[in-house]
Amino acid sequence: QVQLVESGGGLVQTGGSLGLSCAASGRTTYAMGWFRQAPGKEREFVAAINNDESTYYADSVKGRFTISRDFATNTVYLQLNSLKPEDTAIYYCAARTYYSHYYTTAAHYNYWGQGTQVTVSL
Repeated sequence: QVQLVESGGGLVQTGGSLGLSCAASGRTTYAMGWFRQAPGKEREFVAAINNDESTYYADSVKGRFTISRDFATNTVYLQLNSLKPEDTAIYYCAARTYYSHYYTTAAHYNYWGQGTQVTVSL
């Protein structure tokens, strides 16, 4: 079992910044990532980071969001800069305990956090 505890999020104005963190405990995790889900929309991939620190980003957040990982504490971070109203969503931390070539599909992660709300106002 893996427990994922998220923190961060909140309300910010357009152009502002926020930081999210997700602490994992339990079994060893391989890739960890972030997904988001806006009201009435499907959950979508945001960013992921592998054990070799290779990173993957959705086109919509490239250049604005940065994912990083502290292996000592098994914590993954997501720095959100230049936020836009369309970034408003619940952000979910995800992790998997097996190796896979796939990083952008929710089905390839077997553990999820409870979600944290990010709201970007005009």
